Amino acid sequence: MGKGKATVLFRGKPLWQIQLELLRKLEPEEIFVSTRTDPIWRPADVQFLADDPPSRGPLSGLAASLARMRSAHLLALAIDMPFMTESYVRYLCDQIEPHVGVVPKIDHRAEPLAAIYPREAKVDFREALAGDDFSLQTLVRRLVAAGKLREIVVKEQQRKLFLNVNQLSDLAAL
Repeated sequence: MGKGKATVLFRGKPLWQIQLELLRKLEPEEIFVSTRTDPIWRPADVQFLADDPPSRGPLSGLAASLARMRSAHLLALAIDMPFMTESYVRYLCDQIEPHVGVVPKIDHRAEPLAAIYPREAKVDFREALAGDDFSLQTLVRRLVAAGKLREIVVKEQQRKLFLNVNQLSDLAAL
């Protein structure tokens, strides 16, 4: 994109602000932002977690968040999903169980950056970082098989919630 996604404006607001406003509506115990360097836009009440080098992208950030969190579950929400809604995230929260999180699934593909992970997945993330397959899809399949995640099928009318901004041309299309 030529610059960090978080600062890209969507409907007059930077993506980071859109997601942070959504998360705050849920009144979480704590909020983390995970990236390689501490972003200048990060509000003081949001904790920064550095990706441990070498960074493995979202896998590193989720692992760091799971290791640091105090709650029983971690809600992961990508910065580049501006259509995600409070009602859908609350729906996901209502689907979790003790020691079991949820991951939305569209067709045969999981949406691991709009998912809720149980604290118990911390071990699995650490093992994935120590291996040579850093795919979140692979890890999610293992977590589902182990009973730590349950798949939630995304209905046709909900698919737009998962549209993301990966390139400047995506903004024009959205």
